[in-house]
Amino acid sequence: MIESRIHQIYYSEQTRLEMDPGFAPLDNSANERPDWREYWPMRRFLLGRELAPDCYYGFFSPKFNLKTTLTATAVQEFIRGQDGAADVISFSPFFDEMAFPLNIMEVAAAHHGCRDVFVECAALVAPRFDIDHSVMTSLETVYCNYFIAKPRFWREWLRHCERIFAIAEDGLTPLGKRLNAVVNYGTGAAPAKVFVIERLASLILWSQPEWVMRSYDPLRLPPLHRNRLARISVPDLLVLNALKIAHRGTGAEQYLAMYRQLRERLSHRQPTGGERAANPAPAHPQEIS
Repeated sequence: MIESRIHQIYYSEQTRLEMDPGFAPLDNSANERPDWREYWPMRRFLLGRELAPDCYYGFFSPKFNLKTTLTATAVQEFIRGQDGAADVISFSPFFDEMAFPLNIMEVAAAHHGCRDVFVECAALVAPRFDIDHSVMTSLETVYCNYFIAKPRFWREWLRHCERIFAIAEDGLTPLGKRLNAVVNYGTGAAPAKVFVIERLASLILWSQPEWVMRSYDPLRLPPLHRNRLARISVPDLLVLNALKIAHRGTGAEQYLAMYRQLRERLSHRQPTGGERAANPAPAHPQEIS
């Protein structure tokens, strides 16, 4: 039998009452370090417990259902269908943000306006990663830390997170100061380090292909930008993603060239009136997990 222990983080009595009863509660109501958002209770759990070697663990934010529409029942059903073969199982939404950007760090730099932070932190986790040239696809991209994994992956993830944590906690180096600097996200703001941590799982999966990952079909989950879908159709996004997958699998530059050409063309496409009506404003503005 496949064992999983998926926790949902709560910050208050209200968020505790809103939890999916199929997930185990993870209390962060004291909220000692709000500057680290979900990483603080995740870190506390992983450092303070011995994990069962073949069990899947996960840590979802209070917004999991809002962002994915998935229930704990649907999550558990999908896990059972993987028969324990995966190291990592993703329940990440936002297929548009997997297919259209070159990689998850490119889009992070665009959203949060702190490119240098993402470049430097990516170099610590995946030295071969180049924000302008490295290709990521839906096969290794995770948003919002909506994944579960066996302890071996969590140990690798925590090792890299703790390196970022130490730099930010020290706060004396230029990178440490930039990690603690507040950046924009949608209509809110948070320290850059929060958004770096949320992208480390993707960097590990990209740079260490030995990990076996399975994903709940992101096309069945909400996109981030419904207004983007007013000018870029799902079939176009599928082609963009497929071209990146082909490039990753073969190394052939023509696939990457075709991806760049199509993305450039779609970037300048304007929606028709009917498309605008069929695709209203984003259901989920850019926000922390």
